[in-house]
Amino acid sequence: MQRFILALKCFLAILSDRAVAARAAALIGEEAPPQTTPVTPSPQTSARTTPAAAAAAPARSDALTLLSVLQREARLVDFLKEDIGGYEDAQIGAAVRDVHRDAAAALDRLFALKHVMDEPEGSDVALATQNDAARIKLVGNLGAQAPSRGRLQHGGWQATKVELPQFTGNADAARIVAPAEVEV
Repeated sequence: MQRFILALKCFLAILSDRAVAARAAALIGEEAPPQTTPVTPSPQTSARTTPAAAAAAPARSDALTLLSVLQREARLVDFLKEDIGGYEDAQIGAAVRDVHRDAAAALDRLFALKHVMDEPEGSDVALATQNDAARIKLVGNLGAQAPSRGRLQHGGWQATKVELPQFTGNADAARIVAPAEVEV
């Protein structure tokens, strides 16, 4: 349970902070995502800005959009931010079932996740002579020569689509994950 919560926290931190994503990529030996630097328009280009560009919707991080969906549909932020120290394991388990079901449905709808390798975990799998490190991570006792076979520990995940909702709010709301709820 603790590893599950830690994994979710890491996932959200990687999505919301480029520096954390770069450190995580370096930690697991993958190439970090490219850093984007904001472009400051010169006075000449800003004078030629079209009205459509000036009326463009405020930018919002895709990470915050995903977090907002997971909160709205699965109450994930509520669950992770709740102090669960006073609850019994059965109560936590019941809450996790709802969060798990609803978050999984949201991820399926937004990303249509599938395994990188379809073989059952624990099965013996053949390896190519040149493995793509983004698709297959070799772990264990690695020798100087690349192995030709191995035991699948985890099938990995890949998105077959990305369909995040479009943010339509104003600049003040760009960092709101979930609005406060007030009963009247």
